[in-house]
Amino acid sequence: MKKIATGLASGGKATPALAANAVQAAMDKGSIQSPSAVLLFLSAEFAADPASAIQAAAKAAGCTQIIGCSATGIFTEEDWILDSPAAAAMVFSDTASLSVIQDDRNTQPLLTLAAPNAMNSTWLNAAGLRFGGISGDAIGHGPFSVWKSGKGVTAGHCEVSITQAEVAVAASHGLKSISTPQKITACKEHDILSINNIPAGSSLKTAWQALNKNGDDIPYHQLVAMTAATTDAFAEDAYDVAAIIANDSKTGAITLSKTLQPGDWLAWGLRDANTAQIDIVKTAGKLKQQLSTEPSFAMLFSCLGRGPSFYDGSDQDLELLKTLHPQLPIIGFYGNGEIAPIAGKNAMLQYSAVLALVAEKR
Repeated sequence: MKKIATGLASGGKATPALAANAVQAAMDKGSIQSPSAVLLFLSAEFAADPASAIQAAAKAAGCTQIIGCSATGIFTEEDWILDSPAAAAMVFSDTASLSVIQDDRNTQPLLTLAAPNAMNSTWLNAAGLRFGGISGDAIGHGPFSVWKSGKGVTAGHCEVSITQAEVAVAASHGLKSISTPQKITACKEHDILSINNIPAGSSLKTAWQALNKNGDDIPYHQLVAMTAATTDAFAEDAYDVAAIIANDSKTGAITLSKTLQPGDWLAWGLRDANTAQIDIVKTAGKLKQQLSTEPSFAMLFSCLGRGPSFYDGSDQDLELLKTLHPQLPIIGFYGNGEIAPIAGKNAMLQYSAVLALVAEKR
């Protein structure tokens, strides 16, 4: 990873020139004449037919190792862009920096990009730790939402090995816990029936009333279930996150976005901007300590509900990361879900930010 740089381009229309301009801007910034690989993220306007934009990026870079996806919003350390045609590129000059793998034998965490309709537990839980994001257009069904080697991937997902590098990855949930972990005593598929032998709805109501003294209605869209196999996982921030889909006032059941088992532990969490900012700084600090040298670049995969809309028009996750590492190339996108290893297993997350710091291996 001798030279790495990013470029960002936007315009009124989703033209191939935007992709070429983003690549050229990165090459100029990094004084890179012959890139060996490019990470290319395109806005949702390209999702239906990104082929010409991918080809334009390949032509500008003079290489075919173009890897990326479409997403609702994209960003680099320069800026973030939502609701406008745009392209973000990270250009690599080292021939060994990126490698599209054909198997899962690599022991390094794998950069993973997937379309929503390509997600399945069998693939996600296959051997190999993964991190990345769930791509797609606004409805998540772009025919070529994911690409590698300059071509759309019909399977809808790909994994990339970052060679000659140290990769430190973690998820930043940014949640404020509003209850202590309790054991799930009854559940059926996505429905949590009882927690510590009381109806799940009553458990959530009690937690919310203890936090909110004004008697406000429960803001289900701001609350999540924090789940883990052990209580220790909560102290280590190694828990999974599930959104609340529905509540049944008659039975007290709470429907979650993920299936759980009796015996799993659950705590209720509140999506809180202040907590999220503290958590992203803490996460970045922990990851830096795992590296033997300064990071060469960063990748950030953020939930669409965690970006500027969560921070009142400014992506504080990105801003804080830039403050911690002012000269660091950063690329990422706002997706429909995030992928990260949690307690040794690959998990698809919601409302989270997955951060990867990558350093040159010494």
